[in-house]
Amino acid sequence: MSDDGASVGRVRKILVGPAGDGQRLDNFLLRELKGVPRSRVYRLLRRGEVRVNGGRAKPEYRLAADDLVRLPPLREAPAGEGTPARVPDSLQSVVRDALIHEDERILAFNKPAGLAVHGGSGLSFGLIEALRALRPDEPLELAHRLDRDTSGCLIVARTRPALRELHALLREGQVEKHYTALVAGRWQLGRKKIDAPVLTNVRQGGERMVRVHAEGKLAISIFDPREHYRDLASLMDVEIHTGRTHQIRVHAAFAGHPVAGDEKYGLREFNSRMREFGLRRMFLHATAIAFRWPGSKQRVALTVGLPEDLAKILAGLPCRAGGQD
Repeated sequence: MSDDGASVGRVRKILVGPAGDGQRLDNFLLRELKGVPRSRVYRLLRRGEVRVNGGRAKPEYRLAADDLVRLPPLREAPAGEGTPARVPDSLQSVVRDALIHEDERILAFNKPAGLAVHGGSGLSFGLIEALRALRPDEPLELAHRLDRDTSGCLIVARTRPALRELHALLREGQVEKHYTALVAGRWQLGRKKIDAPVLTNVRQGGERMVRVHAEGKLAISIFDPREHYRDLASLMDVEIHTGRTHQIRVHAAFAGHPVAGDEKYGLREFNSRMREFGLRRMFLHATAIAFRWPGSKQRVALTVGLPEDLAKILAGLPCRAGGQD
């Protein structure tokens, strides 16, 4: 038995979702075990008390989607080692208000821009931590993820069987996901399928980047122009068949039409121009998601319109001109 504290907890099993795919085990644990000192996390790993798919794993082990991580019963930290921070009521309220759909298998949210889906990278809490505070008795897990600055449809699984089914649907390309994006310039490629592979974890100036690369993973995005705002910008519907990190942003830049407000892959001059119209964040919104449960006729289809801040930007742009070229 571990000597790490005083009051006995319970065994916790976590099914790794797409957001954890490729993440180091130690970093994953540090995110999941908020308030537990780093030294204690690494001690649990050295002792083999953390199991992945039933076996011991080293800190540098790279997790894959659908890995099952078993955490031992954790005791309260000894005095002086710190206690888990409480999720602020204000964040819990934001998450509660963002709920747009609930059934026995999933919860769906219209995630606001600026809200991370999970803690990490200097953030103590995200949507999933706040949701677990609101519903402590449910084994809630993210079915997929959205970038912090991307708003829109986000699904959380309420049961592990539901999570496994959603993962399988995502892997098989059976989940329809549409985004609305404002991109630089007048899109003249018509409806365009971009299937350029993307490589993640490329370091550029010390910053994590993603780029199109022959050795990257398959990534498929379909861009369809909806409106043109003279030669300044184009409003696009983007359907993605894969869910790679920064996929739409990287593919848009690859096509020569980066997303408005994208400080990482965008155009500085265009972003500056868009700020004059009031844009204060990236213009990327997860508009719709739809899928059918395996072996069932039940189809889940969720749609959320543009948030007010993005709708105001469009209203203030130069006169629009047509859709398809």
